[in-house]
Amino acid sequence: MSGLSPGTRYTYAVGTSVGELRGDDGSLSFVTAPPPGTSRPTRLWILGDSGTASREARAVRDAYYAYAGGRPPDVWLMLGDNAYDSGTDAQYQAAVFDMYPSTLASTVLWPTRGNHDVVFDGAGNDYYDIFSLPTHAEAGGIPSGAEAYYSFDYGDIHLICLDSEGSDRRADGAMMTWLASDLAATTRTWVIAFWHHPPYSKGSHDSDDPGDSGGRMRDMREHALPILEAGGVDLVLTGHSHSYERSFLLDGHYGLSSSLINAMKVDARDGRPGGAGPYHKPEEARAAHEGAVYAVAGTSGQTSGGSLDHPIMITSLNVLGSLVLDVKGHRLDGRFLDASGAIRDSFAIVKSGKGARGAAPAVVSSIRPNPAVGSTAIGFELAQAGHVSLTIVDASGRRIRTLVRETRAAGPDEIVWDGRDGSGRRVRAGVYFASIELGGRVSSRRLIITR
Repeated sequence: MSGLSPGTRYTYAVGTSVGELRGDDGSLSFVTAPPPGTSRPTRLWILGDSGTASREARAVRDAYYAYAGGRPPDVWLMLGDNAYDSGTDAQYQAAVFDMYPSTLASTVLWPTRGNHDVVFDGAGNDYYDIFSLPTHAEAGGIPSGAEAYYSFDYGDIHLICLDSEGSDRRADGAMMTWLASDLAATTRTWVIAFWHHPPYSKGSHDSDDPGDSGGRMRDMREHALPILEAGGVDLVLTGHSHSYERSFLLDGHYGLSSSLINAMKVDARDGRPGGAGPYHKPEEARAAHEGAVYAVAGTSGQTSGGSLDHPIMITSLNVLGSLVLDVKGHRLDGRFLDASGAIRDSFAIVKSGKGARGAAPAVVSSIRPNPAVGSTAIGFELAQAGHVSLTIVDASGRRIRTLVRETRAAGPDEIVWDGRDGSGRRVRAGVYFASIELGGRVSSRRLIITR
């Protein structure tokens, strides 16, 4: 289909050469995506592991329909395991086509593959027979050359689908190479990534267990997240664990849960508009390493428990539901809607302009160059005068060097780090953090040293 105008409602009918089967009364319609780069209020509906074709899945569906009041979502994502147990045509019929007929009639469904979507190995693969997914950047982004992973734009939002199930997950593989290029090319304000296997979870799957799910959770954490965070990702959505888990604003945590350190916590508050307040990013435009929220939303068809105690998570629930996102200008609101229609979690991210990162009295405002081979200039800003400490720490939390420990005046400042530790030795290539503390509040920014 071609020749359609952006942001326009079209009516359509479905039929054959003999006659129309449905829609001859004008009841079927859809709205095309807004012009790329334009900002408009946008609602996204996210379902994870919804493919049970059960009363639980119907309850989650009906709760969203009641909440939305008849308004179809603008963007609809499925996070994998869309049709249990094997992703056959009959299972997709029951779990998707018979389950969501009204939404399918008005809204594009953007899926990713889960482990249960690829079990069927009949003539072709029903996942690819059912979905026609962009390989040549037909909906935005850059060409991936594969239906398994792709990107698309909706207004000022850039969405990236990765394939954690069957594609090459190596850092130098085709998918990760494409990911880095796609992020470098986009100019959208918001970046949302989604795939099936969560980089962090203590639900029905344990992301610390290297043998769980064939190491897919570990691979995505170690190889995809550094690229995404360097590209300014705002939100990462996954399923697989049949739980709802949602993190604080995080950057640079690529190891086991035990390796989490304060320098990786961009903002460890709850991010709730009715609680500690939204997460703030200091730039209205997309920027690297300003933190991302990670959400596991795998309870749209069933729940399966787990310890639910991953240390990055603000909320961990064994509750049926779906995730609703509303993006308006420089604000993103997320709400986890349970199967009874109650909102069980909420968070917001606000891109509020230069110098704002919540209420932190001191922030690391810039690191140039980053990555750095030798010296790098670290910019920082104090909202108030006071005794400030600026240190370099490694990814394990070990202090490498103290650059500032004295009283400084309010306002912007800068210091150059020569890439050496406290003994004058050049540090090894790797990930480090510039961490600033004032008045008991810590703010950090990730930096990379290359050799």
